[in-house]
Amino acid sequence: MKRAILIAGGTIGGLGAVLAITPPQLTSTQSLNLASGSAIGTPVSNTPAAQSTQTPTPSVKPVATKKAKPVITKTSATQSAAPTQSAAPTQSAAPTPVVKKVTGVFVGPSVYVQYGNVQVEITVTDGKITDARAVVAPSGRNDRYTNMAVPILRSQTLAAQSDRINGASGASYTSYGWYKSLQGALAKAGL
Repeated sequence: MKRAILIAGGTIGGLGAVLAITPPQLTSTQSLNLASGSAIGTPVSNTPAAQSTQTPTPSVKPVATKKAKPVITKTSATQSAAPTQSAAPTQSAAPTPVVKKVTGVFVGPSVYVQYGNVQVEITVTDGKITDARAVVAPSGRNDRYTNMAVPILRSQTLAAQSDRINGASGASYTSYGWYKSLQGALAKAGL
């Protein structure tokens, strides 16, 4: 018996919490009448006379329309019989994207993280990142995490060819510093 009361109380409490967060969206012409079985969105009146005078609205059937036929005109005798250049179908050429052929070595800013500074240097050849390395990385007691993270971050940078890297698990501060410094280096390269 106690269990049933607890379950019922919990259910009602949970429903109350849900309704407190997201109350039902009823307008002045819409209501929910649980006694008569009306659904949300149907107008409900409290007087019986008003309920009996409601008439259903007739349904409207969609009307099919015909497509207009194209008008074909004949060429006049004054025009030349040879086909002109404009008569041929034309294809609009999409503008070719400008590919930046950047080449050089670009160093990002030194970013301070909790365990030290991180600074990234990227080598770009013809607009493609060919190498990435840590110029400055946390050392000391965190050396093992840095030694584990830098090769992972380098391979992710080379694979992504952008700053969209996942980072190295267990080295979140170093990963964040690498990411921010990499963004700076990419901005300097114009990539």
